[in-house]
This record gives sequence, structure tokens and C-alpha cells, in this order.
Amino acid sequence: MNINIYGSTGIIGKKTLSLIDKNFPTLNVDLLCAKSNLKLLTQQIRKYKPKYAFLYDHEKFSNFDYKIGKTKFLNFAELKSFLLSSKSNLSLLAVSGYKSLYFLENIFQNTDNLGIVSKEAIVSAGHILKKKKYFYKTNIFPIDSEHFSLFEFFNKINTKTKIKKIILTASGGPFYKKKFNSLRNIKFQQAIKHPKWKMGYKNSIDSATLVNKCLELIEAHYLFDIPFDQMDILIHPEALVHSIVEFDNYVTQFNLFQNDMSIPILNFLNQSKIEYQYKDKNLFIKGYKNLNFNDVKEDIFPIYKFFKNINKKKPENLIKFNIGNEFAVNLYKANEIKYTDIYRIIKKVTSLNLYSSLNTIKDIIHYHEEVEKKLLNFKV
Repeated sequence: MNINIYGSTGIIGKKTLSLIDKNFPTLNVDLLCAKSNLKLLTQQIRKYKPKYAFLYDHEKFSNFDYKIGKTKFLNFAELKSFLLSSKSNLSLLAVSGYKSLYFLENIFQNTDNLGIVSKEAIVSAGHILKKKKYFYKTNIFPIDSEHFSLFEFFNKINTKTKIKKIILTASGGPFYKKKFNSLRNIKFQQAIKHPKWKMGYKNSIDSATLVNKCLELIEAHYLFDIPFDQMDILIHPEALVHSIVEFDNYVTQFNLFQNDMSIPILNFLNQSKIEYQYKDKNLFIKGYKNLNFNDVKEDIFPIYKFFKNINKKKPENLIKFNIGNEFAVNLYKANEIKYTDIYRIIKKVTSLNLYSSLNTIKDIIHYHEEVEKKLLNFKV
């Protein structure tokens, strides 16, 4: 059995490799891909000895005839050729940003089971992937806790009772009790201190603004074919209940597990059918006391009202929302805007009049590039 990992040097990639090392020693790592961290990628190659490696920022070394031991670095054309000419049992897509779209179709064709953490790929191309039935040709295994909880729910429940509503929970991030207007001078280092999850800076900021949960609603819509008007968000600071399903017979089910990404990753790796011995008592919940749930308040998370009013039948609006957020978060990280400007910039970018055919992955990539060109002269 083998696995390809896209985003091996990120938090999810590192945790996945660690779990493979401890629990799935016979699962072979065939491919490791990273964006720019050549130092860590080199360490991973020396330890896991994949056949191939890929570095998106290939300027880190001068040529592609580059090897570490028996591991050969691939250029982009070679990576695509490898994916088309080989088959993987498992693939993990943990690449942030829309750049994963460049080889997403090839990944679908290459693998039997795709564990996916890349929000931007589903948000931007979910309508295409669904139309081309990639979701049916490949077993999609969501790694995000909310979508994993729904995946488990839909796979295991056997009911004819009609679902009335599905609720995704949000921890609320570090500022869920503070008025939005009071956060103008919040520093970047404060905003990335998530109270429950250890995540990269982008997801941490998105959690603080609640954009993360808006993007997850889009993912749930595409992954599980749930209408937007049947979904909602609740603030749940304990981050133990990851989704809630309301039935029309007045029964409600909570999908609950410990806030540790090891749980969805282990369940994904278990698709390899390799027996493993993993005993970690810390992954079981020790108590269920003091579970709190609150409505999303507009004066704390104004982005949610804006998101609900977007015309979500037009994929370009969802793409612009996503691009606007990524653009704003990077400006905030560079200390070029205030925290509260993130919301303002998302609204402005989403309202850009830029339309295009979005019928193929290439169309979507082109649309991303066109929006980004517009942002070069964007006045913040």
C-alpha cells in the first residue's frame, strides 16, 4: 500500500507522517510535495525515502536533476506524468491556496482514496468536480473536523427521516466575546493564537474572522450536496461538537469527538486496510460538561451576514470571496492593513465586476489569475 502527500511540510502533513511512522510502518510513502520548505522536505525525504519529491518553489535549487539518496525531484511536467502513469492507494491534499488546482484533476485520476484538507480547491472548483463526477470516481475523505464528522454521520447512519438542518460549529477563535469594532488594532500574533486548534496562520486568522466557517459551508454544499439554506453556524467554544444534524421528527444528533486532528487523519489512513495498534487515551473525551452554543452575532462576526447575502448560485462570487480573503489576510500579515480591514477588503473584492466562463479547471485558474491582476492596483 502506498500514499502520496501534497503539503508534507505543513501542520497536517507533518502530523500525518508522524502517525504513519508510529502506526502504519508498512504504508509506503511514494511522493512528498512541499511549497518552499526545502530544509524540512529534505529531512522528511531522508527519513521516509519516497520515490519522488516535488518542490513548488523550485528556485530553491538550480536544476531538476536533483536527488537525495534514491529520491528524485520532479519538475511540474514530470509530476503530472507521474500522476497519470501511476496509481496510489491513498493521497493527502493539504495544500493551502488555489495552486493545488494545477494538478487536482491528475490527483483524482491517480488515487483511490483522497484525504482533502485544501479548502480553496473545493471552494473554487467544487461545481466542476461535482459535474465531472470526480467525487464518485474517487473516494473523498474530508479531513477537516466538521466535514469529517458529517462524513462519518452520512456513512454510518441508516435513516429515512428527513434532515431539516445541518449546523457546523465554530470555536469563535480568540475574539468571540469581543465586539468587532473594538479589534481594529489587534496584532497579527494575537489573532493567530487559536484557543483550541494548532493551525497555520491562514486558517487561524480565518477562524478569528469566521471566514473559515463560511468556506466550510461552501465545502459542505459541494461535498454532501446540502443546500445553503439548510445550513447554519453556531459558536461552540469547547470545539467538541463538530456538527449538528436536526431531523424533521424533532430529534437532533450531535457529532462529537476530541479536538485533535489525529482522529480524522487516523481514520483516513485506516482506509489503507493495514492493521494498526494505536492506543491513545487522550483522544477519548473525558467529560461532557459545560458545552456552550451561541448564535453568530453580527456585531462580533459581521462577515457572516455578508456571506449569507452573496448570490451563491454564481461560482464566481464564491471564488472572489475566497480570493479577497486570502489577499486581505496576507496584507494583514505584512502589517499593511488593520485587522478590521480584512472584512472591508473581502466585501470590495467580492463586488468586483469580473465575469468569465468557469466550465473547466483551466477556466477557474485563469479566473483566479485575472482577479489577482486586478488586485495589483487595488487600493486598500
